[in-house]
Amino acid sequence: MTSLTSHESEKNANIQHAEHTTADESHQVLNADEELLRSLGYKQDLSRNLSKFSNMAIAFSCCSVLSGLTPMWGTAMYEAGSMAVIWGWFVTTMFTICVAVSLAEICSAYPTTGGLYFWVSRLATADWVPLACWLTGWANWMGLAFAITSVDLGLAQFIGSVINIWQPEVNTSVYMEYGIFVGILIIHGIITSVAVRWNGIMNQLSFWFNMLGILLIVIVGLALTPNKPSGSWVFTSESFANNSGFSSDGYAFLLVILQSQYTLSGYDSAAHMSEETKNSQSGSPFGMLFSVIANGVSGFIFLIGCSFMVQNFDAQITNATILPELAQVFYDGVGPAWTMVFLIFVMGSIFFSGSALTLGSSRMVYAFSRDGAMPFSKYLHSLNDKTKSPVWAVWFNIVVAGLLGLLFIINSTAYTAIVSVNTIGSQLSYFFPILLRITISRKTFVSGPWKLGVFAVPLGVISCLWLLFTCVLFILPTEAPIDAENMNYAILPFVVIMGASTLYYYLFARKWFTGPVRVVDGEQVILEEEDLDAVTAEKQHQ
Repeated sequence: MTSLTSHESEKNANIQHAEHTTADESHQVLNADEELLRSLGYKQDLSRNLSKFSNMAIAFSCCSVLSGLTPMWGTAMYEAGSMAVIWGWFVTTMFTICVAVSLAEICSAYPTTGGLYFWVSRLATADWVPLACWLTGWANWMGLAFAITSVDLGLAQFIGSVINIWQPEVNTSVYMEYGIFVGILIIHGIITSVAVRWNGIMNQLSFWFNMLGILLIVIVGLALTPNKPSGSWVFTSESFANNSGFSSDGYAFLLVILQSQYTLSGYDSAAHMSEETKNSQSGSPFGMLFSVIANGVSGFIFLIGCSFMVQNFDAQITNATILPELAQVFYDGVGPAWTMVFLIFVMGSIFFSGSALTLGSSRMVYAFSRDGAMPFSKYLHSLNDKTKSPVWAVWFNIVVAGLLGLLFIINSTAYTAIVSVNTIGSQLSYFFPILLRITISRKTFVSGPWKLGVFAVPLGVISCLWLLFTCVLFILPTEAPIDAENMNYAILPFVVIMGASTLYYYLFARKWFTGPVRVVDGEQVILEEEDLDAVTAEKQHQ
């Protein structure tokens, strides 16, 4: 990392991007996206081939209904019943839309692969930029790494349930499921290592695959399932069943939110794909917001449909032993043939989700390493010459996810802890930029095409309160009486990872990490507050 040039020459480098159409023979004419990226401090290294719809499809797959709701549906139903599951989803969707809207506005102003931690560098004061970027980036990476683990473990468990349907005598142990999990990780690593345009096409197919699967499950399931429950059982307190072990019914209801918020996270992948998205100032915010809305609506329909398929709560939910609860509900309602069709759609959607999360997280690692904040940064921010993909970053995340999956073997409640850490990491990384946007940068923030205007602050306040609330909620116990077997261990990996990264920062990284690195005319320079002021003034002038 080189030192800064004089303020005046650096200021000129910041604001003359609009004039660089014929700089010299080594510079090609820059399009609007490349000019914007250059003004933010980076040259166009990644291949910009994604359409707005492809960007949205990737974000949609990261938080898709069939991948997020299905592995935990039975647990949520057992803890609080149909009413809590459906209305908990509705409440979570409304608050998550507020968060997504707030993030989309910031993304429109700073559409870079670094995403959340880069936004923090533009929103925080100069003294706090390094630490704020460091903490946001590590929380964001932790959420994405645990997301890959949880999604692919969920798929491995569903594959185990399919084996049990057709071969009941086979013992699908945790060791067998872990082996399946590792195989899925490797396949995702291979897929994500190819050119991004192929991943864009695959995730477009994933969007329609998810929608078709939800419609098929709901329509066929409702048409074939006999002895459907009443509407009052599905929607009202008639179905409420506090089996959490806690005396508070309100707390039991809140526990169900984990299932919903876990599903509706990871949509920040739209931001991490910004440097590969055409017309990124509108394409990435669109992908972020629409993915949440689409999943929110389809998830509401899906959960209602599944509740109407429950014929015997005690037999299918409380005492389900061989199959996962949702698979048991399908099996009893539509028979083995249709159950296999349903599970194929569920497993396909989970597979697509894991692939999309691997893609988005690899770009986050690439960007964070580009600024020197990850171990092995020299390798992790390199691109494959042929595919222009950060292959090292892809496989770094695959290895980390595989190691995290070992927790699933060690403890039976590890899956819930992994889900919790994924959600906490994501929520915390969303919190920092929104808080800075409505406080320190409230008067200086210059929005992109997506503007909230007078609604920015109230929506930001609502978003911050919700994000803090869920972060606290998801480290609390989920079962009572609390013992070593059912304890929520999410706080342990969260504290270990964030604590170790913070300790490393204060011992070593603070001496050299200054936040995002700018690359201007092939030379690395460090962002300072005066440079940010120059860019802001230029944008206001334009």
